[in-house]
Amino acid sequence: MNLRGWLLASAVSVLAVAATVPCSAATQAVNKQNNTAFLSDIHGAKALEWVRAQNNKTTSELEKDKRYQEFYDKTLSVLQAPDRLPSPDFFAGGIWNFWQDAQHPHGIWRAATLESYLSSDPSWQTKIDFDALSKQDHKNWVFQGTSCLNPADEKCLIALSDGGEDAVTLREFNTKTGQFVKENGFEFSRSKQNATWLDDNTILLARDWDGKGTDLTASGYPFVVKKVERGQSPAQAQEVYRGQPSDISVETLALTDGQGHRLVLVSRRVTFFEVRFAVLDGNTLHWLSIPEKADVQGLLNGRLIFSVNEDWKREGLPTIPAGSVVSVDPENTVQSAEIVFTPSATQAVEDIGVTKSAVLISFLDNVRGRAARFKTAGAGKPWQSEQLNLPDMASVHVAATSTQSDEAFVSVESYIKPRELWLVQGEEKPRQVKAAPARFNASDLETEQLWATSTDGVKVPYFIVHRRNMPMNGQNPTLMTAYGGFQVSYTPVYAPETGLLWLERGGVYVVANIRGGGEFGPKWHEVARKSGRMKAYDDFAAVGKDLIHRGITSTEHLGIRGRSNGGLLAGVEMVQHPDLWKAVIIGVPLLDMEHFETMSAGASWVGEYGSMSVPSEAEFLRKISPLQSLKADVTYPVPFIFTSTSDDRVGPVHARRFAEKLESMGKKFYYYEDIQGGHSGTVNAPEVAQERALEFVYLSQFLMDQP
Repeated sequence: MNLRGWLLASAVSVLAVAATVPCSAATQAVNKQNNTAFLSDIHGAKALEWVRAQNNKTTSELEKDKRYQEFYDKTLSVLQAPDRLPSPDFFAGGIWNFWQDAQHPHGIWRAATLESYLSSDPSWQTKIDFDALSKQDHKNWVFQGTSCLNPADEKCLIALSDGGEDAVTLREFNTKTGQFVKENGFEFSRSKQNATWLDDNTILLARDWDGKGTDLTASGYPFVVKKVERGQSPAQAQEVYRGQPSDISVETLALTDGQGHRLVLVSRRVTFFEVRFAVLDGNTLHWLSIPEKADVQGLLNGRLIFSVNEDWKREGLPTIPAGSVVSVDPENTVQSAEIVFTPSATQAVEDIGVTKSAVLISFLDNVRGRAARFKTAGAGKPWQSEQLNLPDMASVHVAATSTQSDEAFVSVESYIKPRELWLVQGEEKPRQVKAAPARFNASDLETEQLWATSTDGVKVPYFIVHRRNMPMNGQNPTLMTAYGGFQVSYTPVYAPETGLLWLERGGVYVVANIRGGGEFGPKWHEVARKSGRMKAYDDFAAVGKDLIHRGITSTEHLGIRGRSNGGLLAGVEMVQHPDLWKAVIIGVPLLDMEHFETMSAGASWVGEYGSMSVPSEAEFLRKISPLQSLKADVTYPVPFIFTSTSDDRVGPVHARRFAEKLESMGKKFYYYEDIQGGHSGTVNAPEVAQERALEFVYLSQFLMDQP
């Protein structure tokens, strides 16, 4: 998975710098001035003593609430329910799935035939038991995915993370034997790294080669790719490509199609959004002439399929609009380019999957999910499309595709309707083959899409889930969330814990599709990058005010939640509009925007947030940075802040400093830091259940218990 893919998978989430990266001189000065230097020593004894004291203060208060145990039990029950819908992956000639339950909190990796998977009671064969492996290795292993030699998928490298951090150990695994390869097998020690198979005995690997950070960028990602032969030591590996320390990262990937073509690519990520791709031919790199703001998606009939996030201006040829999906001959990209799909002004591409003879695209139309199948009509002719008949008012995603057949799975879910899987086979119409059971009573719930007007007049959509015939008396407890960054769209998701612990109990749930996201394509994101980011924050506040104006809720009953970039959003809203919210949940956040570039993987996000080295951007970052914006004479909502010690992406220091500053000002807050879990915050069902139960007790006390 590439760097952008890590973010999308988390998000709502990238390999990151080690948690012990030293602070800059400026950051050290801030620490010294505030006497908080110990908080930057992430695993230091004094820092962890502070963390445990804060955790104890939070849990001892919130867990006393009589609702806590009920919330915990309900959440754990749905997270470990045996009748959950197992997500499919076309792999190694069958369907593979990663599964966690009460007996396997670390999870198992298992396989079934397609026929068996489609049955009501699939016959699974366990391939790796990560609980047993953790016990054997005395590690807290978290499965972080695989890199396999396609199309057979027999030889794989398994990524194992200790405690959920992004740095991983890679071990060779054979999917046919179901065993790790111990004799002369590939194994690469813990590092921020990515690997691609060239052949049975050769790996392309980018990593921290000397273990001292010499081959890592300022963002903490590898930029040196080497070719490793079976039986070689790392010192014997042949260098293939060396990027620049100023890059974000260098990665490799291999694409195959159903016709037997194979393309090995090296990608040099210059900024978070700008990538240069080269085809590796032997030991020679041929750089492709495609836009730098592009995401490679797959290979079909030997042609490269990718999406562009900027207008592709080609001399003497028509411009290909930003947001389009394109097909090209890798040997003649500019002249051979064909548009597969160009979204309209109200549309945006979500997922792209390639089968043996078609491209499946899920897209948004006014933030409502759609999907279509695209097939080439021949060189130089427009691609033919067929929209798939799927439910409306829902999220639609390409869940899995097979390049060796024309089979694919499409997932459909909404805020009140559980996830369904639809099978797409060849030219046939999609058919629903699986559906998750309902986890909460939604019979009296409905979803609306409303629009608020932002400060500059732009219309901003938002979804609202509430009981039918909801009284418009301003008294409805309302939880509002958004993301608004990195061109990530925030679309409907069926969340059992939100349904059980909030909606069933009369709460209202709101998701704002603010600028900075991808809900209306690259332009919706671009306008809110760097110093334009105030538009995203204004959009969010506008939705909050719209809820109050409509009589749906009031300040006394309105709470907000965000995590990661959304945690930054929640922090900004807390300090900029302290009178608008009653409750604020700030999860795994960025909060010190004056120093984010020197903290964990912060340098990689300059393309999104801007840089303190650019005067105009520095002025804006100082203006909106939540940590520096806190004032002793202002009354703020009491926030609930959560983070993770092992988060080596954003890191826990942002949250720690924010909480410590609130404490120094004598202001009340709740703080919870999971010692394990990485940027996801938690790594197993009991930990998730505890954190969610704490959140909803907090929300209940502040939004539902108010007169």
